[in-house]
Amino acid sequence: MRGKIIKGIAGFYYVDVVESGVYECKAKGVFRKEKKKPLVGDNVEIEILDEKEREGNLIHILPRKNELIRPASANVDQALVVFAVTKPSPHLHLLDRFLIMMEQAGIPVVLCFNKEDLGTEEQIGALKEIYRDCGCRLLFSSAKEETNISGIRELLEGKTTVIAGPSGVGKSSLINLLHPQANMETGSVSRKIQRGRHTTRHAELFALGENSYIMDTPGFSSLYVSDLEKEELKYYFPEFAPYEGNCRFQGCDHIHEPDCAVKKAVEEGKIHRSRYDNYRAFYEELKEQRRY
Repeated sequence: MRGKIIKGIAGFYYVDVVESGVYECKAKGVFRKEKKKPLVGDNVEIEILDEKEREGNLIHILPRKNELIRPASANVDQALVVFAVTKPSPHLHLLDRFLIMMEQAGIPVVLCFNKEDLGTEEQIGALKEIYRDCGCRLLFSSAKEETNISGIRELLEGKTTVIAGPSGVGKSSLINLLHPQANMETGSVSRKIQRGRHTTRHAELFALGENSYIMDTPGFSSLYVSDLEKEELKYYFPEFAPYEGNCRFQGCDHIHEPDCAVKKAVEEGKIHRSRYDNYRAFYEELKEQRRY
């Protein structure tokens, strides 16, 4: 029988089988031997041990389309990255790190600024300006006023979407609007194994419909740009692309070189300075990493 891992806790994996429900499974020893860890989002084969108790064994992990280290998950179609327009003010340095991480994993991003109802026109306009050419779908919402929830729901249809963002931005409120049963499902898993309620929060998938899942992830506060050469970094900023090849030097890194088309575009307001400043900060960080 085939299904998808929706949660993993203390050696138990909860596998959602379409039209049959959720089975509690243990992974066979062969995975440990092969050093292969099942991940939330994995498509798997299971054998049923007890149909009444919904218990089984996880016997095979199907090939992964992709894999994320943070949150530890597999087969993600897109990321819905949630920050607040205000209260708290968006930490753009952290946001840009996340965009690079998703780009590295080849995962498209929908960038959602929540708490639109609390923001001024200037604040909303500034965010639109900064991220207009960042290569992401950009939308604004208010969980409190239930603004644009149907638009978000449409984007999630038929996909496995990881929802990520720092704490305090209204992520849980959005998830509860998209999927009111989320709290109920979490509770039932906790009752079944008497664990989970007091453990560190793990990545968890909620089924929105057939083949539509959202994955809640613990709030992130620090992400590291790694496994990347500093010379590659510029390709993770889509707004630089129109100017590549127009600099005086071939292979220009857009940092200290004279006659740089990207730096000129920043001066002329064609590339937002916030994005360029973060690019420079990440570049210096990668340069430092390579020294040690």
